[in-house]
Amino acid sequence: MLETFDMWINGQAAPGTGGWIESLNPYTQQPWARVPDASPKDVAAAVGAAADAFARGAWPATTPQQRAGLLRKLGDLVARDAEKMALLESRDNGKLYKEMLAQWRYIPEWFYFHAGQAVQPWGDVLPSDRPNFMAFTRREPVGVVAAITPWNSPGLLMVWKLAPALAAGCTFVVKPSEYTPVSTLVFARLVEEAGVPPGVFNVVTGGAEVGRALVTDPRVNKVAFTGSDGVGAAIAQSVASGFKRITLELGGKSAQVVFGDCEIPATVNGIMSGVFAATGQSCMAGSRLIVHRSVQQAIVDALVARAATIRLGDPMDPATEMGPAATAAQHQKILSMVETAKSQGAKVACGGVAGEAGGFFVRPTVLTDVTQDMRIAQEEVFGPVLAVMPFDTEDEAVALANGTDYGLAAGIWTTDVRLAHRMAAKLRAGTVWINAYRVAAPFAPFGGFGHSGLGRENGREGMLDFLETKTVWIELSGATRDPFTIG
Repeated sequence: MLETFDMWINGQAAPGTGGWIESLNPYTQQPWARVPDASPKDVAAAVGAAADAFARGAWPATTPQQRAGLLRKLGDLVARDAEKMALLESRDNGKLYKEMLAQWRYIPEWFYFHAGQAVQPWGDVLPSDRPNFMAFTRREPVGVVAAITPWNSPGLLMVWKLAPALAAGCTFVVKPSEYTPVSTLVFARLVEEAGVPPGVFNVVTGGAEVGRALVTDPRVNKVAFTGSDGVGAAIAQSVASGFKRITLELGGKSAQVVFGDCEIPATVNGIMSGVFAATGQSCMAGSRLIVHRSVQQAIVDALVARAATIRLGDPMDPATEMGPAATAAQHQKILSMVETAKSQGAKVACGGVAGEAGGFFVRPTVLTDVTQDMRIAQEEVFGPVLAVMPFDTEDEAVALANGTDYGLAAGIWTTDVRLAHRMAAKLRAGTVWINAYRVAAPFAPFGGFGHSGLGRENGREGMLDFLETKTVWIELSGATRDPFTIG
């Protein structure tokens, strides 16, 4: 029997007026749940509920302190139900339960952080050059936010958008990926339990057509999207005529830059975490290893030895170290890109084939003899595939690292603090880790250069993307002025 989950519109469950979509468990390859395939009428209802909640009723009357209280309560509820939410997400996308559990246990921090952001002094008194005028700015909510989230970390990447939106006073409609909709639908019940008024948070489910209907609705004021650069570009074009605000957190082809003086054991662990954790299905995956020729062989040998022991299997088994790809299409894409790399001259040091467990598994893969012009060095794989490229000089390392259309993240491995600072300044990436990789936090802005997106999520910068700036002038003297006098 499939479990049925309804959409959430205007504070209540909504079965929808369209058909149904089945959600597949990537490990068992069997459908386990079904959700509505929203119709245009359903999307319009959700946006209408958000627009009404923003314009009238309880939500626009809330104070920053009241919104902060709701965010703290919502964070507490997520902490209470973290195990349940992690289980749902692991079933939906095939990622390890232990990884999903760690993620859901950390998600409350986004609500707590933005509760603090909600009560910050966001406006400024301006230094007026006219004695009879006072000037100041107000920060006001942008309005109705349409969010579209991906299948790799649907809950976390929704919260990156939702927490600042609620703190700012916006209302929200989210469309999770049609491959992983369940955790978002269940999360809606926590929003209700926290006391957030009806219409402030809404969930619609379905595929690309539902997303298009959502982002192009004229009542939507801002679009927040996480996904591929191709879809991000299409969204940007579709909303440009409506002058909607937009945040795009897109793909990456991030580099791990390893220098000859690195601490090899720590470096190998960091590289492994960056590309093989989450089955490589992460926008920030460190999928390019740019390594000094003096330590190349030692690093590659250690990676190959460790990759050969990675245990593939049931995501619910604590002993499993890597789960399957999330979808059949993604599984095929990963293997196809490896074959293309081989045809262009790359050599397979390990992996490069489907996992012995069958299904959507791919063996952790290390490719050597990769050159900058190869597809595997330029395009996002979104799978457990590492492309290795050696360098001899610092300038060569910078050129290789910056030699893609993307600029989301980068890692630097060195014990030379001066070299680390020089490289951090030279790399065109929104996040740079030094002797670490794949770390994110609610207080730290995240986003990329180039094809990796527009705007930032998290931190003060992320909050600003949900606020409009208004300047207010107050004439203080009360004197009658000649309207034709300048000054």
